[in-house]
Amino acid sequence: MNGKVKVLNRDRIEELYWKKKYNIREVANSLGVSFWSVYNFMNKYKIARRGRSEVNYVVNKYRPQFMLKNNLSFDEESIKIAGVMLYWAEGTLKGNTVDFANSNAEMVRFFLRFLREVCGIKEKRLRIYLYAYPYQNIETLKLYWYRVTGIPLRQFTKPYIRKSTPNLSNRKLPYGTIHIRYNDKRLLELIKSWIGEYIKYWAGTQAAKGDRLYQSSVLPKGGMEK
Repeated sequence: MNGKVKVLNRDRIEELYWKKKYNIREVANSLGVSFWSVYNFMNKYKIARRGRSEVNYVVNKYRPQFMLKNNLSFDEESIKIAGVMLYWAEGTLKGNTVDFANSNAEMVRFFLRFLREVCGIKEKRLRIYLYAYPYQNIETLKLYWYRVTGIPLRQFTKPYIRKSTPNLSNRKLPYGTIHIRYNDKRLLELIKSWIGEYIKYWAGTQAAKGDRLYQSSVLPKGGMEK
C-alpha cells in the first residue's frame, strides 16, 4: 500500500534548523521524514548550513558544562549544604544562569568553593559582574575582587555604575557588590532542586520533633492526681 508522500516546506525547515537550532536529524524527526530527505532538500534549494562554530554550539547545547563530584566527604557535604543555603539567600532563582550576588569577600570565596569543589564547574565560563558607585575606582575594585576570587580580569563583564549620589559619609560597600555568574540552566535547576530537597528534609525533621514534644507533654494515662 502506497503511503502519502510528505511535502517538505522550506520555511518550516529553515525555522527548525536556524531559529530552533535543530540539527538535520532533529529536523527530520520533527517532520516525520528521513534524514536524507531533509539533507537532499536543503542541498537542492540551497538552504544555508552552519559554520564550524555554530555546529559546535548545537553539538554542545544539551551537554552540561559542569561535572559533579560523587562520594562527597563530610567536609565536602558541609560545603554543599552551606553553598546551597547561600544561594537560596543571595542567588537568582529565575532564568538560565547561576547568579550569586554579595559584597562579603568570605561569602564569595565560600560560594566559589561550592561551585569548584562540589559542582565541578569550568573556570573559563565564570563571569564577574561588578556593581559600584561613581566615587569608586573601578580598576581598584576589579583588582580587589580578582584577588578574592582568582577569576581573571578578562572574565569581568562591563560593570554597573550606580548613577544616584550615595551618602559619602556612610559608605557601607567599600568594594561594591559582585555577581558571580555561571551560564548553565542545568546547574541552576540542580541547585534549585537541592534547595527543595533540604527544605523538605528540614520540614519533615521539624514536624517529627514537634510530634515528639507533643507526645512528651501529654498527660499520662489516668489523668491528673487528685
